[in-house]
Amino acid sequence: MRALVTGWASFLHGEATAGDVASLHRVAARLATNGIDHDIVLSPAFAPGATHFDDAEPNDYTHVIFCCGPAYGWQVEELHHRYSRCTRIAVGVSVIDPESTATKGFHTLLPRDGPSLRASPDLAAGLDPRGTPVVGAVLAPAQPEYGDRTRHYETHEILQRWLAELDAARIPLDTRLARSDWRLCSTPEAFAALVERTDVVVTTRLHGLVVALSAGVPALAVDPISSGGKVTAQARAQDWPAVIGADELSKTELDRWWRWCRSDDGACRAAAARRSAGTDSSLLDALARHLHAAALE
Repeated sequence: MRALVTGWASFLHGEATAGDVASLHRVAARLATNGIDHDIVLSPAFAPGATHFDDAEPNDYTHVIFCCGPAYGWQVEELHHRYSRCTRIAVGVSVIDPESTATKGFHTLLPRDGPSLRASPDLAAGLDPRGTPVVGAVLAPAQPEYGDRTRHYETHEILQRWLAELDAARIPLDTRLARSDWRLCSTPEAFAALVERTDVVVTTRLHGLVVALSAGVPALAVDPISSGGKVTAQARAQDWPAVIGADELSKTELDRWWRWCRSDDGACRAAAARRSAGTDSSLLDALARHLHAAALE
């Protein structure tokens, strides 16, 4: 017996959702526990280096298992046609039309829901996110005030490619506030609350760095200005070491400071930064002195 584990995340024109892929992995884990040889098919659009349908010859398998999503549509029908000699099983699927060719093409149907069917818990239930870091990414817009020292395009191209390969839950964060757009925070405190729930903040914005350290979250800061701009200056002001200049930016440097931000040392330094946040009143004191002097004139 050798099984091919498939689903909507397997199709070139399908969609790899968290639930779909989790279902594939859960079925594969159960097959492994039972000692059944198997392969998982993933779309080349999602996982270029994985096993694709072109790699999975029908004669190499006795069973095809289709997981999650609707048992419906032309792509499922093509699956039946390609693997017509295999025993085909659908598990954890939604039955939209029991009489459709896609549904009736399965030898065994183990649905999660459908007309007149008792609903079963989805296969994706039970995911354990522990151990997966959450990283908030705060990227700066172009800053033309720095003239030809700006390196935003080059910096963000390297940074975004690195983030895409990072084994973490990546969340884009925007410091812009709005009261009419639900996708943006409406207060600085709401933005800080988001930042506080991350494990690391990767940022090219000064306030991404400031808010992260104020929340006790390690910040991997990248200064998009050649020779250093306000991000580098603020890191220096807060005695924060994890800052990379635009001229030194590389995957090696990003990996090095990522490991440090995830280390006990990084966490301790961030906690210390949180304790001292807002305690330096030198700028406010200078303002008060200036205003006091102006009032006496």
